[in-house]
Amino acid sequence: MAILAECPGCRKKQSLKARFCSSCGADMEKAKRSGRVNYWIDYRLPGGKQRREMVGPSLADAKAAEGKRRGQKRENRIFDILPESRTTFRELSDWYLELSSVKGLRSYGRVVIGIGRFLQRLGDVVVGNLKNVDLEEYQAARSAEGVKPATIDYELSVTKTMIEKAFTNDRIGGDALKAFRKTSRMLKRGSNAREQTLTPPVFVSILREAPPHLRNILITAFNTGMRPGEIRGLTWAMVDRNFLRLPAELTKEKAAKRIPINHHVRAVLDAVKPGLSLVDGDHHGFVFTYLGKPIRTPGGLRRSFKHACEKAGVLFGQASGIVFKDIRRTVKTNMVSAGVDKVYRDMILGHSLKGMDVHYIKPGDDELTAAMDKYTEWLDRELKNVDQNVDQGASGGLMDFPRP
Repeated sequence: MAILAECPGCRKKQSLKARFCSSCGADMEKAKRSGRVNYWIDYRLPGGKQRREMVGPSLADAKAAEGKRRGQKRENRIFDILPESRTTFRELSDWYLELSSVKGLRSYGRVVIGIGRFLQRLGDVVVGNLKNVDLEEYQAARSAEGVKPATIDYELSVTKTMIEKAFTNDRIGGDALKAFRKTSRMLKRGSNAREQTLTPPVFVSILREAPPHLRNILITAFNTGMRPGEIRGLTWAMVDRNFLRLPAELTKEKAAKRIPINHHVRAVLDAVKPGLSLVDGDHHGFVFTYLGKPIRTPGGLRRSFKHACEKAGVLFGQASGIVFKDIRRTVKTNMVSAGVDKVYRDMILGHSLKGMDVHYIKPGDDELTAAMDKYTEWLDRELKNVDQNVDQGASGGLMDFPRP
């Protein structure tokens, strides 16, 4: 057994006798006097497995913890040493789901549901007792219930993330983590990729049946590739003369992105913009609303889109129909047909650049605008081929997208 001192700079654990860090050269004696050093105890469990535990900034506490572990080893009280020896998955979830970093996730609700499904079957299992076969049985049981492979994979994935967090913070050992890592995903990567896209005639048919608030959102989506959540969260503060500038906190990628405004989106923005008195007063600031109020949740948008599809005679649904997110895939596919370079497609839709492109390709506003112009020209040509059966003069300023 030994007590180790952690360098406050590089985090290297080393002997208490070291006056200077063997890695970065930091003055360890000075760091100890200022209370910036954390102490660890290092020992081997029966069977030879090495274990380290962080005690904290008190050397006295570290010595006491070392003495306690010596006594437990001498008396062969191994179950008092291992933290996972009594901790169940349900107890571990109580700790994990209360972490501020976890509660701050945008997907927190889905995480709670995913872990909750796991706990229904394995919640009372002691973490350290979990085996790979237990997870395989879980997969088989959930599959027999008719649950889709992607859902089962998600339940195990969020639970595995909880285990990794607990292991990193020395709350459990690595046995449970090993079981998760040895369990294969049910769904092969890419096998559930959707292929549906909307042709301009199909899109226009849906557009004709859409209520006004949904119509504006659909036109914006078809011209920008924005996600539903990005459109719902768009505020006037993010709109400038020629670009929609989305902050990192609004995008799924957690990275800011800029989307050129073409004439279709400009017409929508002009149509929905509130009066100056509202903008300057206590207006909520959201661009797209329903009955004057922000669209806070995706449910209403989904229902409106479903009804518009049904009225247009277009099959709706994840299985073999159309869903809103298919518009984003359509936009990227259309950009390929329009001849828009991959770099500009990725930048406009917010997809990450790969390899050295991340460091060396930095398109400016003019380049992105030119790419959007190329896409818009292609889209306008396609729309001219759609039999609109309405007077273009009644389009209300929305250019080639007809009103019903």
